[in-house]
Amino acid sequence: MTENTLDTTPSLAHGEVSPRSHPVELSVVIPCLNEAETLGTCIRKAQRTMAEHGINGEIVVADNGSTDGSPEIAAELGARVVSVAGKGYGRALMGGIAAAQGRYVIMGDADDSYDFTEIPRFLERLREGYDLVQGCRLPSGGGRILPGAMPPLHRWWGNPMFSLLVRQWFKAPIHDVYCGLRGFSKRLYERLGLQCTGMEFAVEMVIKSSLFQERIAEVPITLHPDGRKKRAPHLRTFRDGWRTLRFFLMYSPRWLFLVPGLVLILVGVLGYALALPGLTLGGVTLDVHTLLFASLFLLMGYQSLQFSILTKTFAIAEGLLPPDPRLERFYRVVPLERGLFLAAVAGLGGVLLLGIAARQWQVTGFGDLDYARTMRVVIPGVTLASLGFQTVLSGFFLSILGIPRR
Repeated sequence: MTENTLDTTPSLAHGEVSPRSHPVELSVVIPCLNEAETLGTCIRKAQRTMAEHGINGEIVVADNGSTDGSPEIAAELGARVVSVAGKGYGRALMGGIAAAQGRYVIMGDADDSYDFTEIPRFLERLREGYDLVQGCRLPSGGGRILPGAMPPLHRWWGNPMFSLLVRQWFKAPIHDVYCGLRGFSKRLYERLGLQCTGMEFAVEMVIKSSLFQERIAEVPITLHPDGRKKRAPHLRTFRDGWRTLRFFLMYSPRWLFLVPGLVLILVGVLGYALALPGLTLGGVTLDVHTLLFASLFLLMGYQSLQFSILTKTFAIAEGLLPPDPRLERFYRVVPLERGLFLAAVAGLGGVLLLGIAARQWQVTGFGDLDYARTMRVVIPGVTLASLGFQTVLSGFFLSILGIPRR
């Protein structure tokens, strides 16, 4: 990241105070990529608002490689321009926020869809002690969307659906997870250690703030139609929607691995309970083929369960998720040695059953077997041996993940 120093001391006429003479309370960070049509309007609104409310602030334009004169427009209006080499919405914001000198940061897009005259409402909540103040455009949270300001698919399905998921999965007290107009303390940003360089940056901030139990408030706002006429929006509906869903799943091992794994194991156990004795239900006989399917469900479910624990352990170690008391209790109850003992019991049980099957084969002179009878021993034996082997591997891998790192 390099900083353009064309004008690092904005004049008071633009509604800003020089950071060299007074501490800056608020930094307004605007990501920019070829926004010459509307950037000036956004800067002037922010400047006028800060001047009218006596806010000691600055405007930082994080330019992501514009070629239409956007950096020059920002510099001429007195904004501080930060050139961010790496591409991406999140990367641009990271560069701008890192350069921000304010105690608080309010970020907003440069397309004039967000009204920067609403800055004081966000700053008021930040001053009250909230760490993250999220804007809300959706009526469900008191917001307002002007005609033509948001595509119908985003308004009626995408945003409400993802916002519902973030409330249900991550307990975030918000109604508009995608809203790009938001305020937060610089200290919060440094604590979170955000890593997403694309559109997921905004979602990651909300999710991690909620998971780490930061104080979150919501401010209803009005969304205006995109002020740009010559170029299309950066957002891509299906691509960015899939990336958001993928991010949600990666940050929630419970819904990606744990819940599916438990369901698969339950189905497998039920299959064993019905097929092992060869029950007939409604004229349908559940025999060795059902037993084979049940083993498949058990193996897949157990592996999914293992991935849940491995993913959660790694995410906590890397600071992506906060410590989980339930996982700590699991490690106390099932340390490596106990896990290896259970794996050995399962493995030996499997070998014993396979030995019984081999003995049955020997008794027949290694000839033809009664497969309906023999497979009732072979299938559970193979399953137990596989579960034991998987447990050994995952146990050692978990221990590796748990090694302290500097």
